[in-house]
Amino acid sequence: MTPPPVVDHDAWRKELDELRVREKAATRELDAIAAQRRRLPMVRMPEYILVGAEGPVRLVDIFGGRSQLITYHHMWEDAEWQCGGCTSFTSSFTRLDFLDNYDARFVIVTQGPIGAALDYAERVGNKMSWYSTAESPFGADVDAPAGGGFGVNVFLRDGDAVYRTWHTSGRGVEQLTFTFALADVLPYGRQEVWQDSPDGWPQTPTYSAWLDSPDVARLYGPAT
Repeated sequence: MTPPPVVDHDAWRKELDELRVREKAATRELDAIAAQRRRLPMVRMPEYILVGAEGPVRLVDIFGGRSQLITYHHMWEDAEWQCGGCTSFTSSFTRLDFLDNYDARFVIVTQGPIGAALDYAERVGNKMSWYSTAESPFGADVDAPAGGGFGVNVFLRDGDAVYRTWHTSGRGVEQLTFTFALADVLPYGRQEVWQDSPDGWPQTPTYSAWLDSPDVARLYGPAT
């Protein structure tokens, strides 16, 4: 491995200050994006019935009395282990009660049957609330059909009326997790081949350092 060059403190501080200008500009741009997001229009949703741990439940009741709801749509296959990316991402959320202060809730929705989904959540140490849309068109209607990809959706409730306000998928989901943010501040970064790194720095195939579902179960499941 080729390490970063060694310089004196003043030279290091000068380059750090130059980088900080770009970091601050990126922060301000993210603030502007969030401001535009708050000004998005919304679309009213029909009534949906999902299934939770206690049985069938209306989408509006998944809010738990709160006015805002975030859903992560977890990919699902008829297999022992589910998507490693979804499993790793969602298992990282262990302290969500702070959302109460924002009048919001964050839950998982999946196309898998609820019994299998809850068993899987237990096996991989997932602490979030899970709901199944296996018998509902809800997943397909919010860009997460059976056999399709993952995604995040956000909803606003006004009485019994539910509105969809925002959606993202792909790398848009990265902003919601700390894992990539921590890797990106490391000297060698994520070490994936697509990243722009100096010659001689370690690079591995994309996804190779990600935790797969069995890794998540081993590290965070009930056996730990």
